[in-house]
Amino acid sequence: MVLVDGDRHQIARIRAEARCRGMSKDVTLVVDFIHVLEYLWKAAWCFFEQGDKEAERWVTERAFAVLQGHSSDVGAGIRRSATLRNLPADKRVGADDCADYLIAKRTMLRYDRYLRDGLPIATGVIEGACRHLIVDRLDITGARWSVRGAEAILRLRSLRSSGDFDDYWSFHLQAEHARNHASRYASKPTLQVIAGGASS
Repeated sequence: MVLVDGDRHQIARIRAEARCRGMSKDVTLVVDFIHVLEYLWKAAWCFFEQGDKEAERWVTERAFAVLQGHSSDVGAGIRRSATLRNLPADKRVGADDCADYLIAKRTMLRYDRYLRDGLPIATGVIEGACRHLIVDRLDITGARWSVRGAEAILRLRSLRSSGDFDDYWSFHLQAEHARNHASRYASKPTLQVIAGGASS
């Protein structure tokens, strides 16, 4: 699955990459729920005065409906409300934009299914992980990195952060022993260096 912000070019590029890899049917695109909330708030201010606490209740109700998989219904309802209130074109822009967004992106707003399947619906956790893994380590004053060097550091940092470093290090030592010794001297006994000394 891929979390997106709804940008058409971004979605087109992801779909093109999926096609190149023969994965068109396997990739699930999910619009970041925070973007949906932004559109709902823009719509709310078409119906409420700035600062009106009822706007929060209005947004909450529609956000909950979207999370239940009813984005098209919410979009149609917002457009209908703007029409019934006879809002002039310049006063209903936010409502129309929100309705268009919810209806056009409905195939990527199936939050009821995503939540049922344990998929993330917002990028906050991912952005936080990127900031912790990448920015905190690589974006230090005066640092210069080659792609190869940065990749090596980030792999080790990921292993440390996930708690898998000890398992990886055991695997690494075994793999290095097999590559440097066992494969070269398959018919001869070799020495393995262990903590506290050596054994044959």
